[in-house]
Amino acid sequence: MSTSPALPPLSISPKDFRAPPSSGAIRRGSPEHLALMCRTLLDTHDPYKPALIDWPRLDDETRGKIVSLPIWDIAVATEGRASINVATYGEQVDDPLLAEAVAMNAYEERRHKVVLSDMVQAYGIELQPEPPYPRPRDPEWSFMRTGYSECIDSFFGFGLFKLAKDSGFFPPELVDTFEPVMHEEGRHILFFVNWVAWWRRNMPWWRRPLFEAKVLLVWCALILERISIARGMENDEKAEDNNFTLNGSKELGVEVTFPELARICLAENDRRLAQYDARLMRPRFVPAMMRLALKVVGRNKKEAVA
Repeated sequence: MSTSPALPPLSISPKDFRAPPSSGAIRRGSPEHLALMCRTLLDTHDPYKPALIDWPRLDDETRGKIVSLPIWDIAVATEGRASINVATYGEQVDDPLLAEAVAMNAYEERRHKVVLSDMVQAYGIELQPEPPYPRPRDPEWSFMRTGYSECIDSFFGFGLFKLAKDSGFFPPELVDTFEPVMHEEGRHILFFVNWVAWWRRNMPWWRRPLFEAKVLLVWCALILERISIARGMENDEKAEDNNFTLNGSKELGVEVTFPELARICLAENDRRLAQYDARLMRPRFVPAMMRLALKVVGRNKKEAVA
């Protein structure tokens, strides 16, 4: 298998931008809000180099379990699409601080793909040929689709990563290797939801109806996409990926109920985002839906007992 492509150098230089003081309210959409969300992403960047990662040696049983996970093709392709989507949107950003932050986001997405590609090579995981990653025709739409998709995937990914760690499915050395990637996913969704809030208040008034229509259409597209995968309607490969999404705990050798998994995901989502400035918005839709589902499940159990 060929080596992964070289990661382009990070073209971000220090600027004289500073985040607001750590105390005091900030108004959504204000220059202080912009500075806080951008500086949070930029100042928490981890400059690790994928080429220097020392992939731990795995025993045959552990390697076999990891190789068998039906996620690696879609994981590499997802990061490839995310990188081009974010980078293309950044090319049209006029504000220099926001442009710096979006460029960092795109760089880190590209680095995730390299990390995954290197891991695949290190452990001899066979992948299908990668699809092309064309430049999006509507950069804003593609940036939004990537951002909202990451809000969904990261929420469940945090919980499944916790299960893989606690169950021993991922050995400690591999957990430590992937922790920076999980950390970056949290930073990305935090930046994205704050960008949405900031942009809503700063775009020209005549663009707002179209923007809100895009938000609605993106959510509809993501929901329909996941329903389609869940029903195995597209093809066997996607159905396999969905089996991991819906039954990920079983794939990891852990039997947990839906309420248990939902609580783990909620706790991990809160824990990972708690380290950032409380004045920044957090993703709300998926956690709110999970909390609602837990209430419904709990209510149904009480009614069944009664």
